[in-house]
Amino acid sequence: MLRWTLKGPARSRSPQIHKAKSNATDLAADTGALEGKNSRTGALVSVHQTGRPRWTPRDYGALALQGYARNPIVYRSIRMISEAAASATVYCLVGGERLTEHPVLNLLHHPNERQDGATWLESLYGHLLVSGNAYIEAVFGASSLKELHCLRPDRMKVVPGPNGWPDAYDYTIGNRAVRFHQNDDGALVPPILHITLFHPHDDHYGLSPLEAAQTSLDVHNAAASWNKALLDNSARPSGALVYAASEAGNLSDEQFERLKKELEEGYQGAMNAGRPLLLEGGLDWKSMSMSPRDMDFIDAKNSAAREIALAFGVPPMLLGIPGDNTYSNYAEANRAFWRQTVLPLASRCLQNIARWLSPAYDETFDLKIDLDLVSALASEREALWNRVGNASFLTENEKRTAVGYSPTDAPMSTTRSTGEGGK
Repeated sequence: MLRWTLKGPARSRSPQIHKAKSNATDLAADTGALEGKNSRTGALVSVHQTGRPRWTPRDYGALALQGYARNPIVYRSIRMISEAAASATVYCLVGGERLTEHPVLNLLHHPNERQDGATWLESLYGHLLVSGNAYIEAVFGASSLKELHCLRPDRMKVVPGPNGWPDAYDYTIGNRAVRFHQNDDGALVPPILHITLFHPHDDHYGLSPLEAAQTSLDVHNAAASWNKALLDNSARPSGALVYAASEAGNLSDEQFERLKKELEEGYQGAMNAGRPLLLEGGLDWKSMSMSPRDMDFIDAKNSAAREIALAFGVPPMLLGIPGDNTYSNYAEANRAFWRQTVLPLASRCLQNIARWLSPAYDETFDLKIDLDLVSALASEREALWNRVGNASFLTENEKRTAVGYSPTDAPMSTTRSTGEGGK
């Protein structure tokens, strides 16, 4: 709606005029924190006071809506991290032996009938980044682990036990709730795995990067909304149409309503952009807001976008945010993104899953990411292979261990001197 206010002295003392005066006051209230005093002997004196900021609530629903669903920087950051982490190739390490075939790997590739492995992992990482919490449910068959499901964090509630640590989890939909007891006798593993990001003030729930970036998120969203409103109102800042007292008298009710209607119909909206404003005697337009240039609109929006990206650990260069020259090229930024953000997050989640599911397979194992298959680290891994392969003081098994492979008993003639032995 066109942001304007018609201000002037009172037109008469009749009861009907009091109603029109009330309408003008309501209109002024709609345009912001504006306070004015009307005088019959002079023009309006208007005082503008900056109001208090309105922040997005710190709950999952609000952060998911205002962040992931409505902010392109948040959306792209979470998608980049979750897709990259889900695309990494995982192998199983049992007693120092590297395995590419294992029941737990088959489960991760086909966690349930509805999702494939990549989709399931994307939802896991997405929930963790949006809420700071991720919940995995283990479903057992007659005697073995059959499926894994990601549960929505906003539906889960921790039920502390007598010692203060989680004893159960309640999953609530509407008026129905299901309780998952973590210490059921006879269960191979607890039914729920709760993965959290560090929270300094909470023992049970994690801290989302969105909460840390909440101020920047609100600034970025407000800048986008302000820009849209400015375009809808012919790219003109808000202002007031001031009517000064004159010898001809004051505006009548009919004149007031006609002027208001003409402004709304003739000058509001993008279709009327650039149309000149014709003012009669005694009327003057006063701008009551700063222009986009005065506000450093673009710089403020880009600064907020950079802070959001940094909260998620995504180099701003990868998101196309101008003004960031930390990395000399895209490949270097992508390598830092994998090293500092994707690999730590994915490794942490895989370690939690391995520790949780090991009792179900009667053996201790680790889940690791095959760094040789990460394209962003190709040049880095190639340099490592060449350096280790040319180290004449290392044995073949020491070279294999240095590049992440398990030792082998195969004769030296069957392995390559560059360290590229069989997996």
